[in-house]
Amino acid sequence: MSRRATALLLACACVPAADAPGTSATDTIITTSIATTGTTATTSAAPTTTTATSTSEALTSGGVTFIQPPDGGGSKECDLFEQDCPEGMKCSPHSADGDNAWETLKCVDVVPAPAGFHEPCQLLGVPASGEDTCDEGLMCWFTQSDTGVGICLPHCTGSPDAPVCAPGSRCSSTFPGEDILSLCLPSCDPLAQDCPNGGPCTPWDEEFWGCYSDDSGDEGQAFDPCVHVRACDPGLTCAEPELADECDPRANGCCLPYCDLDLPNTCPGQGQACVAWYVPGQAPPGLEDVGLCALP
Repeated sequence: MSRRATALLLACACVPAADAPGTSATDTIITTSIATTGTTATTSAAPTTTTATSTSEALTSGGVTFIQPPDGGGSKECDLFEQDCPEGMKCSPHSADGDNAWETLKCVDVVPAPAGFHEPCQLLGVPASGEDTCDEGLMCWFTQSDTGVGICLPHCTGSPDAPVCAPGSRCSSTFPGEDILSLCLPSCDPLAQDCPNGGPCTPWDEEFWGCYSDDSGDEGQAFDPCVHVRACDPGLTCAEPELADECDPRANGCCLPYCDLDLPNTCPGQGQACVAWYVPGQAPPGLEDVGLCALP
């Protein structure tokens, strides 16, 4: 396979979606086309996220996957979009039997002095209880599996069939037309790596870049082996090992940094250049300068 890469065009093999949105039980592979040669490289990623009106998804927070049953689960005490619980309570996704599958909606108490939008929060009880320290209309997300600490994100407004989020975010829902779990997940800048949870900013599809949780631990640095984007530190993505001589060619993937096409080359690999992520002229507005460090 040629290592020449003058542009990377995402060809997303989407399956039930991911973390920042969430992850399915196993990670999936996103294939990136090397546009000028017709060859392909693979970028491993947690499954990508779509809008609430497209494919069904599994959502994850804190490394726990929550998959909504296709039948929508049991009876619902409240309406997630209307937030019609009694005063002092909020409507939250809930697991009736305490396992890790949100299948219904329940009114839960809003704690005194609750956390606001993008403020730190804490899960209360079991992960899928629906109880946390966020205010009404918000849910604790991007939580750490060991502490249950995360940040508050808003539920989508509007309706299950026509969900609404503020500009700069996207509604991610468990199933189209369902209302068990619908969250406005923030967009991000791949060069600024400005995710509110401190996690990596990675592409969900050809146009939208969103946040995931950082599962890299002590690894995930440049040229470390990886199997999905969450295994790399913020600012890096899990790419084809042949794009850097320093990568282990036997590995499934290799953490490589994003780079700015408008700045001098700062790529760490020997012989690497800043290669355009998008085909010239086809980048979404504001993403024209996004590149990936790769062997030309």
